[in-house]
Amino acid sequence: MHIQALGHVVLKVRNLERSVQFYRDILGIKEVARYRGAMVFFSFGSNHHDLALLQLGEQASHPAETDVGLYHVALKVGDTLDELRACKAHLERHGVTILGTSDHNVSQSVYIQDPDGIDIELYVDADPALWKDNPEAVAVVRPLRL
Repeated sequence: MHIQALGHVVLKVRNLERSVQFYRDILGIKEVARYRGAMVFFSFGSNHHDLALLQLGEQASHPAETDVGLYHVALKVGDTLDELRACKAHLERHGVTILGTSDHNVSQSVYIQDPDGIDIELYVDADPALWKDNPEAVAVVRPLRL
């Protein structure tokens, strides 16, 4: 068996419309379909869907930080620091709190949370030559000033 790619991610949310506004209207991901008022599907453009949201309701609890599960979702926003700076400025204009920024050598990132507290990494890729011959180059975290 050989996994070819990550097909899509489904996130559980409390309030579907609030989350749709965040992912569609702030992050700019294209909404492509809805299912029975409980799910919304999004596409980055080259796949039928890359992300889906499943509404649980306002009573849903947030997993404890020590619970097993999703740590964060990383979404690529480009290949240059200028694109990452523009992304950060866009988020700030929309009142999204920036939790931090990091230089991971192979990528540079801005960290935020969605309306349900799910951690989102928005990143740009660095030159692939940095990791092609040395995959361990991914294990780097340094401060990043944007």
